[in-house]
Amino acid sequence: MDPDGGSSSTVSTGVQEIPGHSTQHGAFYQFTQQNLPACKPVLTPAAVIATFLLMGIIFIPVGLVTLRASNSVVEIVDRYDMDCVPEEFRSNKVTYIKDVSIPKNCSRFLKVLKPMKAPIYIYYQLDNYYQNHRRYVKSRSDLQLLHGLGYNDTSSCKPLESSHDLPVVPCGLIAWSLFNDTYKFSRGPSELKVNRKNIAWKSDRDHKFGKNVYPFNFQNGTLIGGGKLDPSIPLGDQEDLIVWMRTAALPSFRKLYGRIEEDLDADDVIVVHLKNNYNTYSFGGKKKLVLSTSSWLGGKNDFLGVANLFVGAFCILISIIFLLLHVKNPRPYGDTAYLSWNRKNIAS
Repeated sequence: MDPDGGSSSTVSTGVQEIPGHSTQHGAFYQFTQQNLPACKPVLTPAAVIATFLLMGIIFIPVGLVTLRASNSVVEIVDRYDMDCVPEEFRSNKVTYIKDVSIPKNCSRFLKVLKPMKAPIYIYYQLDNYYQNHRRYVKSRSDLQLLHGLGYNDTSSCKPLESSHDLPVVPCGLIAWSLFNDTYKFSRGPSELKVNRKNIAWKSDRDHKFGKNVYPFNFQNGTLIGGGKLDPSIPLGDQEDLIVWMRTAALPSFRKLYGRIEEDLDADDVIVVHLKNNYNTYSFGGKKKLVLSTSSWLGGKNDFLGVANLFVGAFCILISIIFLLLHVKNPRPYGDTAYLSWNRKNIAS
């Protein structure tokens, strides 16, 4: 009631006014009442259609450029694990690979279909090999790789943590299963030199593997896995091991073996002299040798280009559909008849 006996009505703002603070805290009251300036884009049909059209115009050229870069990469892939098994052991490959008395030498002939500019990267590819298995990934000791016997807790390396009461250096399943196939290359009478330096990440070489840690007792036990390591070379300089220890996320992966720093011409025949040592036959794995050039985008991978083309084409298709719908059924901007509650009233 007002002093004159009349009634008055007030509108609640949700904020209690404090005497003497109304002007000081005006910005605060605006914030609590959500009256501050803000960007409130209005999604009109024209804006939506233009946005999808612009996305298509951007994505399609990007897809074409990346797909062109991928197609410029020249790649030779050769699967050799089956052909490098002698005929008499084709029915029992596991016996062949485990018998150290049987020579594992094999020769492969690779024809170069397109000119390959140096550097030419050499990869070995393994399929159906799960380096991401939980037990496999955990079976290592990062501190031992960096400090050697100065760090004696190798419990994380089970089941391959010690030999003759001393910790194995390096311990664990990952190091124990080191890839040990070897490759030599020749073109005609001349040998192609393979540069095997700087094939591992610099951060791994400098900060994760010790320069004073030597594999003095690696693969000396009764259970022998993959490759051996030179006990006179520290782990920080054994880049084969460093590359292998960076485990792959997928069951099919490639790892860098080295680089050929000579150009190869079209129709050249490359002779590969390899030793088929690594056992992939026990678990149905595959081994492939890959020679590849690179582009500004990296190696050969069509996925990025195809994905960009798909997204761009999809956006343009959606913009065309929206445009046709808007032309067929236009409506004035701000028409409240299309609100859900108004449609219900009209229907009733």
